[in-house]
Amino acid sequence: MKMKHVLLIDDNDMDNYISNHIISKNNLAEKISIKTSAMDALEYLNNLQANPKEFPNLIFLDIRMPAMDGFDFLEEFIKFPQAVNKQCDVVMLTSSSDQNDINRASQYPVVKKYLNKPLEISMLENL
Repeated sequence: MKMKHVLLIDDNDMDNYISNHIISKNNLAEKISIKTSAMDALEYLNNLQANPKEFPNLIFLDIRMPAMDGFDFLEEFIKFPQAVNKQCDVVMLTSSSDQNDINRASQYPVVKKYLNKPLEISMLENL
């Protein structure tokens, strides 16, 4: 299924490159946006609220990032109007295999999956 818009949020350029390449190669999205910090991503999404058709359908979110981590991002993201964040699923894409992180991520209804980096073709088939 092709998405209209996918957002990658990760401070690691190599991980963003790999994810972008995998998504593009498999024609998963018409548009891919990349933000290297959770704060930049929130600002970007705040600006898109006025135009919900541009809002991402899927966000790949890293956990470990400086200044604001993935869980801090989620705390802010769930405050968005329901009409906006209801159309967007979040997939945790992280190097953390810590059970506490997995359990914590599962507490957020917007989080649909928890995947370990790097993104692979087989992971997309299960989304």
